[in-house]
Amino acid sequence: MNDMERLLIERDCTRLSVDYGRFVDFGQAAKVAELFTDDGVCELSAGRFEGIDQIRAFFEKRQQQTDVVSRHVSTNITIDVHDADRATGLVYLTFYRVVHQGDGPAPLGPPSFIGSYSDEYRRTPDGWRFASRIGSTALKS
Repeated sequence: MNDMERLLIERDCTRLSVDYGRFVDFGQAAKVAELFTDDGVCELSAGRFEGIDQIRAFFEKRQQQTDVVSRHVSTNITIDVHDADRATGLVYLTFYRVVHQGDGPAPLGPPSFIGSYSDEYRRTPDGWRFASRIGSTALKS
């Protein structure tokens, strides 16, 4: 594998993390399931979801919470490419969440928590997807 191929894989896997946060934060949480393999695993503080159907059901429920304002601030994204079809990554997360109804910006408080995602990525016929995304919390308000 040459440097350009490695960089493209890193970019594609980084994009999964960015899209994940964007979909949840901007009312499109149901689209998160499209970022996972059919047998993917997503483990968060809310539970462990195995397979595309469980992941989709969880995020469809999240999308219905229209009074929740959240922001996933992902940083320190490190992707390790193992071969042309597999990679792993670590993503730091600062997570803000508040219940807010009404017009205007939601009130800003401290982060709900700071943690990380340990990710496994797999190339599929449709492109790179999460094979697993395991969240952990390091600091909590």
